[in-house]
Amino acid sequence: MPMPEMAVILAAGLGTRMGGKPKGLVKVAGREILYRTMAILQRVGVKRFVLVTNDRYAPLYREFIEKYGFPAEVIINPEPEKGNGHSLHLAKGRVSGKFVLVMSDHVYSGVFLEKAIRGDGLIADRRPGWVDVGEATKVKVKNGRVEKIGKGLKEWDAVDTGFFVLDEGIFEVTEELERERNGDYSLSEVVERATLPVTFVDGLGWTDVDTPEDIKQARKMLVKTAVKGTGDGFVSRHLNRKISTEISALLVDKVTPNQMTAFTFALGIFSALLTLVSLPLAGILYQLSSILDGVDGEIARAQLRTSRLGGYIDSILDRYVDGTFLALLAYSTLSEPLWYLIALFALLGAVMVSYSTERFKGAFCRDAYAEVPSLRKLPGKRDERVFLTMLFLLYPIPVSIKALFAILAILTNLRVALTLYFVSRKVS
Repeated sequence: MPMPEMAVILAAGLGTRMGGKPKGLVKVAGREILYRTMAILQRVGVKRFVLVTNDRYAPLYREFIEKYGFPAEVIINPEPEKGNGHSLHLAKGRVSGKFVLVMSDHVYSGVFLEKAIRGDGLIADRRPGWVDVGEATKVKVKNGRVEKIGKGLKEWDAVDTGFFVLDEGIFEVTEELERERNGDYSLSEVVERATLPVTFVDGLGWTDVDTPEDIKQARKMLVKTAVKGTGDGFVSRHLNRKISTEISALLVDKVTPNQMTAFTFALGIFSALLTLVSLPLAGILYQLSSILDGVDGEIARAQLRTSRLGGYIDSILDRYVDGTFLALLAYSTLSEPLWYLIALFALLGAVMVSYSTERFKGAFCRDAYAEVPSLRKLPGKRDERVFLTMLFLLYPIPVSIKALFAILAILTNLRVALTLYFVSRKVS
């Protein structure tokens, strides 16, 4: 099935509940709502956009399009007080074949858009997690098509996500309604009369922004759905991410990913220096730096500012933090040559855990955790090691410190050996 290469964006609303500001240009997680939608749609194959707006906002949208270089045409709706079905009709003759129809005030996660664009007709959600269902437009589906649509439906099957994959046939319906209603009709009326097919994309990140209060919800949704997940250890999944995403939601409009990376690195080095002063405090700050280590990535994904360079630098800085922490911990607590050797194996193992998976990516150009799912179950990832270190340092005695180094040495190097084993089985 061919993918849509064009998109129509309806942005003719007057934004009265947003203080008169065009909702498509409201920033959520450091990016305009419209930038987020257009950038992701471009990434998945859309080559041209048609944006329908009003006289008042047209200059602002043209400035926005010029700023970012989007291949877009602006169409003026001189009667924005009429229903949004009329705005769709104004795009007649400007699109051909299959095209996307989307609202300018809807915020979508990348995963949602990547799946929705492969659908047909109205994209609906049976498990919406980020919208007020009571205020949402509901859809009653019969034989895979829209039977009824509206906010007041008492019996319904799914919620309208504001995303559609249509073809030029939709303009035959709008033409009829133009004649019957003198141009004043809603998109819901178009959808119901056309009995559009329904594609379900359930439980993924999307919401709409109608009021300033909705911005906070949209921001949280973007951060929560920006969690990488793959490769996270047990502690990250069950503790660190629960905390880091809350922090990211508070900071995503205030800091850049690079600023967060620098702060986390400095905190990690500071925690290492504290091993010379207070082991419990050093362990606690080390764990805190591990929690915050996820924030820069979450913010980068939420702000659409991810880069290979950023991930590369972050990974290297993590190794410096871990190496410095273990080296200073050994210096401040050990005295026998044998235990220095064990500490060295613990330090080398910590570095090699990361290197063994990153080197797989360099050699095979694929993600190790995606290609070899068994690696996700192996203990010894960084979040688990840092948490274990903190636990042992809360009540530090010589035997517990030695036990920590012995466990880290065995755990990390065993994990590296098992990684080699599973990778060899996969690629041989």
